[in-house]
Amino acid sequence: MKHFRKNRYKRHIAVMVMFINSVVFFIAGTVTHGAESVKAEQTAELSEPEKAEQNVLAGLHAGYAVLLDGDSGRVLLEKDGDVKRPMASTTKIMTCILALEHMKSEQEIVTASAEAASQPKVRLGVREGQQFYLRDLLYSLMLESHNDSAVMIAEHIGGSVRGFASLMNKKAAEIGCEDTYYITPNGLDASDEQGTHSTTARELALVMRYCLMESPKSREFREITGAATQQFRDVEGRQSFSCTNHNAFLTMMNGAVSGKTGFTADAGYCYVGALQRDSRTFIVALLACGWPNHKTYKWQDTRALMEYGLKYYKKQRYDGNVGLPQLSVADGIPENGALSGVSTVKLQIRDREKTDILLREDEEPVYRTLLTDTLKAAVKAGTDAGTVQLVLDNQVLAEWKVEAAESIAKRDYIWCLRQLMMQFTHMNKINQ
Repeated sequence: MKHFRKNRYKRHIAVMVMFINSVVFFIAGTVTHGAESVKAEQTAELSEPEKAEQNVLAGLHAGYAVLLDGDSGRVLLEKDGDVKRPMASTTKIMTCILALEHMKSEQEIVTASAEAASQPKVRLGVREGQQFYLRDLLYSLMLESHNDSAVMIAEHIGGSVRGFASLMNKKAAEIGCEDTYYITPNGLDASDEQGTHSTTARELALVMRYCLMESPKSREFREITGAATQQFRDVEGRQSFSCTNHNAFLTMMNGAVSGKTGFTADAGYCYVGALQRDSRTFIVALLACGWPNHKTYKWQDTRALMEYGLKYYKKQRYDGNVGLPQLSVADGIPENGALSGVSTVKLQIRDREKTDILLREDEEPVYRTLLTDTLKAAVKAGTDAGTVQLVLDNQVLAEWKVEAAESIAKRDYIWCLRQLMMQFTHMNKINQ
């Protein structure tokens, strides 16, 4: 009897355990199913461009990447775009544009120093004392990425590598780069008491934008970086050199106009390049885009980002055409000429120019009107009264000046006296 009770007790325990397990599995399944449903629901709420953006970002090899609108400088897509990283030979776009902006003539001669001649590969192979035309060295710099040419250019323009780095950092600050620090003209890994030779993907793209779109030497920069090959000799004509452009992106996609590759042990593979098509300019910057044996990752990432931009971003035209209120004018003469009353002035957009803005199909910018609270008489037609801004996610895409559309005279003592005299005369005529 005792044995029977014991077995029955065990059976009860087993049934309870089975019941508890069933409940746990049911709850777990419900939670999992619920989470999957929520995730599917969230995905369903995304627009097609948003889904494409997620897919592109998920497929990138680069640790840090940016797709930039070359016209406005707006970031269209990014992956940790503001993280500081070494940038290897993409540094040389800054070296090139500074050299072009400081070059005095096409026949400017540069002499190789011992420091330049001792640079590591990749190198042109200059000898100390050997002379070259500065413009020829720029092809060596940008097509073959020669480190000795970079040092020759830096010493010639800046007096020394350190002096040239100072010019590089000054220019970076002017462009708006706050997290970029240059030490070398060739991008070799380096550090000093002020920091590490580095930039961010966003700021690297901004430097390329300056080189292509804003520099007074942008045409020359495009000509050099877009060349397939270049041959030249040293000044004495004793040695000839041939350079081939290693920017494979130039032949990968229609509209590719410029770019620069880079690699160091610390930086990994890096790239910055630009494409222009249908009045649109896209710039891609990639940092830490793989290490050996992944040399082609940068081309895959560049194509993916460029194709995303080309597919989903189109130019849309805006002209600041919004309804503007009338603005009050302190001490102004009212429209009805009364001694008392509120004076207002009509407003208009100054030089209403149409502006083409690059937007994704699901982006909807809005107008924001920022006006002066009041103007003080006398007001002349054309007086500044504020601005109308086109805004997307608190970023100003375009701006138009608002001005007074008419002149408003001041309601001063003399004017008031004249009005009183006119009224007095009028009343006398009536009484007569």
